[in-house]
Amino acid sequence: MPPVTVAHYIFLSTALFTIGTIGVLTRRNVIIILMSIELILNSVNINLVAFSKQLMSINGQTFAIFIIVDAVAEAAVGLGIIIALFRNKETVNADEIDLMKW
Repeated sequence: MPPVTVAHYIFLSTALFTIGTIGVLTRRNVIIILMSIELILNSVNINLVAFSKQLMSINGQTFAIFIIVDAVAEAAVGLGIIIALFRNKETVNADEIDLMKW
């Protein structure tokens, strides 16, 4: 079995980033948009850990942990906002949420 190289991690990260970007740009369900943003953040984490391993430095892994903590906080706040919007508007469709309009 051939060893897993940094190129494999970059390919996986690129695939996750592409899927996440397509999900953010094409979907209208706010929950799916948040999940796509999480995919994008995880693709960045894969790159950070892969290059941290290649460069024999722990800085990338430490930064990835901070990104994970930030993603958890984002998910908690985002889900709270989505629940509040669903209670008021009875929809999670991004096109129908117009609270900022007069």
